[in-house]
Amino acid sequence: MDNLALKDYRVAVIGGGPAGLMVAEVIARAGLAVTLFERMPNVGRKLLMAGRGGLNLTHSEPVGRFRARYGEAATWMTPLLAAFPPKALIDWCETLGQPTFIGSSGRVFPKAMKASPLLRAWVRRLEGLGVRIVTRTQWTGWNAAGALTFADDTRFAADAVVLALGGASWPRLGADGSWMALLPDVEIAPLRPANCGFAVEWSAPFRGRYAGTPLKRIALAFAGLTVAGEAMITAKGIEGGAVYALAASLRDAISREGSALLHIDLRPDVTIAALTERLGSRGSASLSTFLRKRAGLPPVAVGLVQEALHAGETKPLAALIKALPLRLTAPFGLARAISTAGGIARSELDERLMLRRRPGLFAAGEMLDWEAPTGGYLLQGCMATGVAAGHGVLQWLREKKPPVR
Repeated sequence: MDNLALKDYRVAVIGGGPAGLMVAEVIARAGLAVTLFERMPNVGRKLLMAGRGGLNLTHSEPVGRFRARYGEAATWMTPLLAAFPPKALIDWCETLGQPTFIGSSGRVFPKAMKASPLLRAWVRRLEGLGVRIVTRTQWTGWNAAGALTFADDTRFAADAVVLALGGASWPRLGADGSWMALLPDVEIAPLRPANCGFAVEWSAPFRGRYAGTPLKRIALAFAGLTVAGEAMITAKGIEGGAVYALAASLRDAISREGSALLHIDLRPDVTIAALTERLGSRGSASLSTFLRKRAGLPPVAVGLVQEALHAGETKPLAALIKALPLRLTAPFGLARAISTAGGIARSELDERLMLRRRPGLFAAGEMLDWEAPTGGYLLQGCMATGVAAGHGVLQWLREKKPPVR
């Protein structure tokens, strides 16, 4: 079937996040009529939130290492990432008038360091391609005739439907996981927080003094993995980039064992031998003064050492500073997690990301069962699955019966 015949079909995309917008672009470029439905007043709300601290588009690291970031989903995500790799995302961004640069960490950002210019240009492009965007419209399922239904009594008959409804993190931005109830016959892995912080039972004095204080130039270790970076002490625990990098392993360990023991290297730039020599004899100095002057620890790090000692830790100070144990008791909830693990099981989808038992129904983005750390992998994964679902729709429609009228 040629593109002229394809133009007779109507496609609905439900969800106006990065995955849904990318699906709409791929399909509209083939000349099809695309209507995108979004429950919030405007599209791209989570993208805008991500851009507040500098929009991390993707990462420049070698392909093999990049794909490994998707953990258990790496096998099935690999062909999708090969079809739309980081370079393709960078090139796409620059066609929207948003040049990029590679930061010192290897992460890729738009030079504007914001999401709003990119999103505005993207919406203009979609509108130029004829995509109809309908906001403030809550999808509620299908009627007996197979048409999509919405809370405002809208009905929409489509030849193909793509769901891009997100996970359940940051629900106030639009994705709350309510779509699960509309797919009762689909296997869905439980939605869990990913890239999240964790609860720690701080003492009242430590919590009162250090909640909201950053931990800089540290390294975190768990289950044989070590991550350098930063974290943030909160009133209820700890969060931040270095924590997020280990979040999946920490979350799963807590699920199995009830808690997880994270180790913090408060001076990763100094060997334990050098630190032992520096510490020497404490003399009459207070512990906080001693640790500040001899070990070069900031107040919050001194506080952590004191917390460990008060809890009964008996390791020598140098060893404690290099591997301070921190007992994590629970992940923070989905409402404050950056992303979501779980979702529609890969076994429910064919290679086109179409549900095997629902011909013409596709899914993309964070509502699929994959997760990745922050660092550009989340947006890359959403975009790559959006491209794959868009092409999957086009492939399926070429084989389909005549379009709806």
